[in-house]
Amino acid sequence: MTADRLLRASAEHSYDPDVEIDWDAPLADDLYFVPPHRSSLYGTPLWDALSEQQRITLTRHEASSIAGLGIWFETILMQLLIRSYYRDDPTTASSQYALTEVADECRHSVMFGRMIDKLDTPVYRPDGVNAALGKWIAATGTGPRMYAAILICEEILDTLQREAMVSEQVQPLVRMVSRVHVVEEARHVRFARDELASSVRAAGRARLAFDKVVIGRAAYLCGTRLIHPAVYRSVGIDPAAGRRAAWANPHYRETLRWAGERVVAYLSSLDLVAGPLWRMSGLLPLLDR
Repeated sequence: MTADRLLRASAEHSYDPDVEIDWDAPLADDLYFVPPHRSSLYGTPLWDALSEQQRITLTRHEASSIAGLGIWFETILMQLLIRSYYRDDPTTASSQYALTEVADECRHSVMFGRMIDKLDTPVYRPDGVNAALGKWIAATGTGPRMYAAILICEEILDTLQREAMVSEQVQPLVRMVSRVHVVEEARHVRFARDELASSVRAAGRARLAFDKVVIGRAAYLCGTRLIHPAVYRSVGIDPAAGRRAAWANPHYRETLRWAGERVVAYLSSLDLVAGPLWRMSGLLPLLDR
């Protein structure tokens, strides 16, 4: 059973960020915080006009934005898993793994918070309507919409971090944070994929029709708020102008498509990708938009 295997893997391969990461090591002056070709402005006239240090500063804030979104989603995920555990039989491997994942996510959120503090940036996270929708899904999410929303954010961050953790252009701190998260997140993705497939099989047509709308909204949020517009202020660019340039940037649009490729393929195999919000998210291949 998947949950049994994941419990064993968690016991054998879990990490303590306090031990694994050298939080006191200074940041390198000449290294980026995300691979430069993944910066939202890479290849645009705005990017060309920035100095090397400004480009590094921009990626510093972009890395913080990604971490802030990760914390926000993980906090929602922990609430969903606790609610699920409250309803379930605590003697089953599935419910015990859900609680084990909560412990993992607690460490991850602390790790991301410490990284943001070390980067000395604002805390970037969803606000307004997105924040309200986050509260709603944390309080009500079950079944397909719960696990699909989890997967969208988890797999996009996982793809970005798998590249960052091996890039010699990226700060050692960011590489180590990425490595710790990738190793443990692989288990979470496996669990969520299995639970999602089971919940889709059990759901009725009306339930799936509603959940597809919620799933599309989660995809739209993750695609459009992975990089918070306020990050552009760090290099003297108006947030609205920066967002327009990023959204029109073919390099960044390809990064979004690439980051979402695995999860889009999996959700498509379950017939969960549909509607205009998906097309507006930036996560679909160009021909499908």
